[in-house]
Amino acid sequence: MRESAPLQPVRDPQVTLPDLLAVLLNKGVYLNLDLIISVAEIPLIGVNLRATLAGMETMLEYGMMQQWDKQTRASVQRSIARQVPLLPEEEVVARMAGGVYAEEVHRSWRPGTVYLTDRRLLVFRRDPAEVLWQTPWESIRAVTLPDERTVGGEHRHRMLVELVDGSSRLLSARDPERLLSLVAARVPGGGLTQTPRAVGSRPGSATLTEALHAELSPDVLRESRAWYQETRSGSALWREGTARLDRRAGLTWRSPSDARAAVNLVPQDIAGVEVRRSSTPSGEADVLAVATGHGVVLLAVEDAARWAELIRRITEESTSHHVREVDSAAHR
Repeated sequence: MRESAPLQPVRDPQVTLPDLLAVLLNKGVYLNLDLIISVAEIPLIGVNLRATLAGMETMLEYGMMQQWDKQTRASVQRSIARQVPLLPEEEVVARMAGGVYAEEVHRSWRPGTVYLTDRRLLVFRRDPAEVLWQTPWESIRAVTLPDERTVGGEHRHRMLVELVDGSSRLLSARDPERLLSLVAARVPGGGLTQTPRAVGSRPGSATLTEALHAELSPDVLRESRAWYQETRSGSALWREGTARLDRRAGLTWRSPSDARAAVNLVPQDIAGVEVRRSSTPSGEADVLAVATGHGVVLLAVEDAARWAELIRRITEESTSHHVREVDSAAHR
């Protein structure tokens, strides 16, 4: 039998630390190591190591650490039950920071925590303790992600919950896309296999399918992994994240650790764009240089020339639209 060649280390400049972590968490690594430490050819110490490294989901999928997972979940449930008024035998599935838009007395956002249980969706405020809003799963007809522009000019997704009685409620969440997918999985008939529901005349809204698959929306022109050069303490630092180009929202970039987008440029903010060569974490590559009124934003993306072309297109469309509005106002 022919012996297989020994494995050789390979350096791929496109592979980053997040890529390595993704493989480690999703697939896992099994270590089978026998190590002998010798001095003057005399073996002194022996190490026999058998270890498995993987993400918890992968561990549980292969039947490992199930007892620890069960005990941890039970401990978390007991801790939550001491703070949130849960029903008997009710179990919390997920939670995240968020809030609900109240319209009863004063129209305003009321912050709290969004809880998904096996029986209902609720927003709870801990101090003072109060259930701000709740509804059982069978009362939800559809969920959508309307787009809202904040006072600071940032575009944010809110989650619109439409109930079977014809009423609706607007929720905010730290991760609205994840919240939407979790809620949609529990809404009767609200899965992705169903016919998408339109939100009607709400401006900037999206159907359930469009919200989870942004590439189907004609407004989303491009979205991919990108490196952003951020200046901290006078020095430049490349950070990895996701860049997105939208006809209405413009150019945004956000890293997984950011609560908000670090780059948020509407088409009117973009003064120009060019492609230049620069040193990046992946080596010498084409970089997008986007000019704004406050400086230049550098993004390292694949197919930078195509990105630049699309950015020029949305800025031209925005300028043409503004000119038409001015002409229309002048004629009135």
